[in-house]
Amino acid sequence: MIPHEEKQTVKWYLLISYIILIGYDVFYYFIAPTIIVERESGFPSHYWIINYIVLTILIFVSIYLSKINKQSLIKYVFFISYVSTSFLVDILTYYDKAESYTSGNVVDVFLILSLPLFLNTRYYWLVSLGIASKYILTGVILKISFVIMPIILLIILAIMSYFLLVRFQGYVRAISTSYDNQLEGIVKGVIATLELKDPYTRGHSERVASYALLLGKEIGKLSKEQQKSFYYACLLHDIGKVNIPDQILMKPGRLTNEEFEIIKTHPVVGAEAVKNVEGIKDSICVILSHHERWDGKGYPNQLKGEEIPLLARISAIADAFDAMTSSRSYREAMQVEEAYRRIIDGTGSQFDPLLVEEFKKIYPEWVKFHETYPWTKKWELHKEVGS
Repeated sequence: MIPHEEKQTVKWYLLISYIILIGYDVFYYFIAPTIIVERESGFPSHYWIINYIVLTILIFVSIYLSKINKQSLIKYVFFISYVSTSFLVDILTYYDKAESYTSGNVVDVFLILSLPLFLNTRYYWLVSLGIASKYILTGVILKISFVIMPIILLIILAIMSYFLLVRFQGYVRAISTSYDNQLEGIVKGVIATLELKDPYTRGHSERVASYALLLGKEIGKLSKEQQKSFYYACLLHDIGKVNIPDQILMKPGRLTNEEFEIIKTHPVVGAEAVKNVEGIKDSICVILSHHERWDGKGYPNQLKGEEIPLLARISAIADAFDAMTSSRSYREAMQVEEAYRRIIDGTGSQFDPLLVEEFKKIYPEWVKFHETYPWTKKWELHKEVGS
């Protein structure tokens, strides 16, 4: 699920859950006894206050998780806390008076029926099995059999919810695949246009994106959605060069200081150009900061160390490696072994030391990609398009 949509869904999920839970308790324990049935109003025991203490704490926990961009965890924390607390309170309340226990809660019904909203199979099974387990354990501990009725009802609702979940997931996959294909086509079209302007970078963006994605997967910190966004951003990391005059971009000799200052504007220009593109904007740091250095001597913002976003640090290694192993107008391509040594030599000065260690692990795959990349085919295609 898209982070923004996940955040909004969780917000409404919690709000409705709180309204139902509090409303149900108020109606069932305070209003109904006075106007519908003749029994004493009030909570079954003083233990009931534990529910509301936990619910209050969960509000602050949810706010904190949202602030640190961990909103995907909120629903897990909420459900586990809710089902554990309600189970504990029921046992403490009815252990010596099982005959007074009434099974079933409208909140449980809402939690089951709302499962398709999250498009998350793992969360579906957690909630379904968690609620069923609560009633089973309650029946065993309190030695009552009529909990079978809410269990049967919840199983029926869970089956209905599962069919909806699968259907929604299918729709979302189809839309997502179509969107990804369109976005990738647009991105590669833009890159092809850039390569017409600067023939010496033909294939550079594609190779950098492939190297960077391999390294990104190696560190194991990127979700599949983040990997896609990262890949597209790497494809566009040099998009700002469309703003560089041809006589500078294609100059065969050494650049003057003034010309190099113009070259150094391309990260800012590129980031500004794609800042609102859905599917890329979450990884825009790649475009803006791929020329920053670990020692703070890079550009455009002279960021240092971990001030540089992780994705930008990854792409910096990939960009440098491909730049060294590709031919330019002013020099021939280096051997991959020499490029490898230079990356190692740049540890702690140009590159993140920890990422260089990960680079060492993934280097054989980079070599394999470099050796199998269709260099000649790309060059011939470029000549055909440019003619």
